[in-house]
Amino acid sequence: MTRVFVPRDSAARSVGADEVAAALAAAGFNIVRNGSRGLLFLEPLIEVETAQGRVAYGPVTAGDIPGLLPALKTGGAHRLCLGNIEEHPYLKNQERLTFARCGITDPVSVADYVKHGGFAGLRKALAMPGAAIVAEVTESGLRGRGGAGFPTGLKWKTVHDAAADQKYICCNADEGDSGTFADRMVMEGDPFMLVEGMTIAAIAVGATRGYVYIRSEYPDAIATMREAIDAATAARWLGTDIQGTDKSFRLEVRRGAAAYICGEETAMLESLEGKRGTVRPKPPIPALEGLFGKPTVINNVLSFSAVPFILAEGGAAYKNYGMGRSRGTLPFQLAGNIRQGGLVEKAFGVTLRQLVEDFGGGTFTGRPVRAIQVGGPLGAYLPAGQMDLAMDYETFAAAGAMVGHGGIVVFDDSVDMARQARFAMEFCALESCGKCTPCRIGSTRGVEVIDRIIAGESREANLELLSDLCQTMTDGSLCAMGGLTPMPVMSAVRHFPEDFDKPSRLAAE
Repeated sequence: MTRVFVPRDSAARSVGADEVAAALAAAGFNIVRNGSRGLLFLEPLIEVETAQGRVAYGPVTAGDIPGLLPALKTGGAHRLCLGNIEEHPYLKNQERLTFARCGITDPVSVADYVKHGGFAGLRKALAMPGAAIVAEVTESGLRGRGGAGFPTGLKWKTVHDAAADQKYICCNADEGDSGTFADRMVMEGDPFMLVEGMTIAAIAVGATRGYVYIRSEYPDAIATMREAIDAATAARWLGTDIQGTDKSFRLEVRRGAAAYICGEETAMLESLEGKRGTVRPKPPIPALEGLFGKPTVINNVLSFSAVPFILAEGGAAYKNYGMGRSRGTLPFQLAGNIRQGGLVEKAFGVTLRQLVEDFGGGTFTGRPVRAIQVGGPLGAYLPAGQMDLAMDYETFAAAGAMVGHGGIVVFDDSVDMARQARFAMEFCALESCGKCTPCRIGSTRGVEVIDRIIAGESREANLELLSDLCQTMTDGSLCAMGGLTPMPVMSAVRHFPEDFDKPSRLAAE
């Protein structure tokens, strides 16, 4: 019976993948619900298994199925046929290390994961001392993919060297940045990779308990991760005496409560402990006094998911990708006013222009790109003139911006950047945990100041006040919520001053 792959990814389901799968099953096909390949502009994208490889069709609706049946039986020609999916330029021109399996395997089949190279890194790790695993991760140059870019090996070494009767591994999967969906795609499309990465981390530092903290808005990811954890435990890749060794690691999913601030590591720890999600002062750092006061490794989904490749292929192999101090790859996520939205995994060094124009195809409206926000709602707004910046932590920092989690949101020339600056301040006011005054009060006053600027009231004086207020937030906030909110605000003022001038605004309207 012909096998047809239909994504179970929530983005594909939101545009009718379940209905397509049902129609195909009714027609007698053997349906495999895989993860998404990341070509979200073509979802639902279905693939037919043929002797020449998997032939893709998309975007497919349930109403297309009757007319598609003859082609699907052989992988033949049709107006929706995309050919061998591996040869599609959107995929072929990527460097897929983290997303090598996503869209290929059944996400909750241990056998399928192993068949496609899964658990190779964990097999090696089980035979290595913890210090050697930490050294391999350090050699790779892997840095935190959650935004700060802190060296992963250094964090793990701190926990490894700490003396404690209990250590923890925590995955921050509270993916709340605008335009980001890579964490969700991993958890829904290749969850065993995250399980493997966290288990390797546990062996490396001597931890026996772990938690995946997932935002409540991701019900499919929560369900898939729980199913994968149960399957991995049954197959003895998790739990007691992993694969017959003396290593043990218990992993659980914890549901967040829709608080953006819990993306900050210490607020997440508070939430995991059953408390209100507020930021802790540092020091002490979580690596020494984290969950329940014990040494804790905290990384995000993409950081842990890079580890299986590093252990399987070696740190040097991973380090061969990238530029400068930014090594390896990052799954960039294209969203906003973009023609071909989706996930693109590339080595650091790819330019913003290549991502937006070559992969993304420019704006969805066809109008010129005016601004691009990289790194979530706290990232800078970059003008079209800076599209040739290389995606690299240091290059972006020098430009007053940040790579962050790799989310890219595109705006065309109809965007009002003063309104976008106001949105950034308002977002901070709404999502602040309220613990520190610069963030709690500064963001509220910031919205009021920007409103006065937009209304044309004492423009110069209010712009100066806004600059002073942002400096106070940057210098005085307890965490990145208040500390980074000035980045999008002041980048909008710096690059798009005309939008903060009422006569210019009126002329434009």
